[in-house]
Amino acid sequence: MLTTLNTAYTDTRAADLAWALGREPLPALACLDVELTDAKLQLRLLGASHQVLLEEERGSCSETVACIPGSSTPLPLGVAKRVGDWEYEFAARVEVLTPGSFAGRAQELLALVSDHPHGLAGVFPGSPHAFTALLAQRRDGQVHWRTWHAYPQDGQVVATRTRVGVRVPASQLRRSAV
Repeated sequence: MLTTLNTAYTDTRAADLAWALGREPLPALACLDVELTDAKLQLRLLGASHQVLLEEERGSCSETVACIPGSSTPLPLGVAKRVGDWEYEFAARVEVLTPGSFAGRAQELLALVSDHPHGLAGVFPGSPHAFTALLAQRRDGQVHWRTWHAYPQDGQVVATRTRVGVRVPASQLRRSAV
């Protein structure tokens, strides 16, 4: 799903993005509810970037990547944590593109996400290449999502990848190794 976000595009930067796990839902400009086998996700576009809310029988998880004033956790390159019965993995990278290749990359990502049934992309007014996009899927019994945050003024795209899956108890690992 592609939407135009009803907010002004401000000159935020990739370096201003912060990461948080477990935040309460923040006000969203657009949402997409996604049902994947035994999992419900809400993909949320914020004025300052994105939030994903995940609910499964075993519990819930909330990921926020956004420009949040006063946030003390900058965007990490990678995180691996246990969240209840889950293993949570997050990775981020910044693509730096030339002005000519930035427009092509932006169009490619928007087409990928807007045509996908589990994708949500929001374009900010004033620049067709200023956007935030999210894409979710379930693979190998785990929930995955990817996001892209485009900053055309700097020629940067911040790409994130998240995986959340049930943690296998050590006792089961020992039994299966025998």
